[in-house]
Amino acid sequence: MKNLFIISILFLGIIACEQNPKDETKSVDTVDANSALAGYDSLLAAETGADDYGMRRYVMALLKAGPNRDQDSTEAAELQRAHLDNITRMAEEGKLVLAGPFFDDWEVKGIYIFAVETIEEAEELTKTDPAIQAGRLVMELHPWYGSAGLMKIGEMHKRLAKESI
Repeated sequence: MKNLFIISILFLGIIACEQNPKDETKSVDTVDANSALAGYDSLLAAETGADDYGMRRYVMALLKAGPNRDQDSTEAAELQRAHLDNITRMAEEGKLVLAGPFFDDWEVKGIYIFAVETIEEAEELTKTDPAIQAGRLVMELHPWYGSAGLMKIGEMHKRLAKESI
């Protein structure tokens, strides 16, 4: 069960990466109105960094329990607050498009999806997290290919949230 999430993500990535050779010769400009691509929005694609498949590169971070988790409840709460503030900052900068915790007792405590091209860029961002700095969390980083639509999730979230984190 613990690896089901990762397997699902990888499976979706593999499916998304599959190319149909018949489609390689089609130009978006010549797609007829009955095509699945009839709703293509070139401005939105450019804004989100989408490739011809509506996808883009990200870096996924698995947030795992770190070696230093012996903080008292006050210090742990302060680290959590600073961690959440850092998440908010990265999201506002457009570098973090998705973040969230897991609710089970898995070694992976949560995920980030960074809107960056390289592991090195994501490493620099993870170094800004106070929970990482304190050793409460560690990050495992993986390049990932997913829908460019994720770039718009922050805007939608703002319309759904009654309270900030």
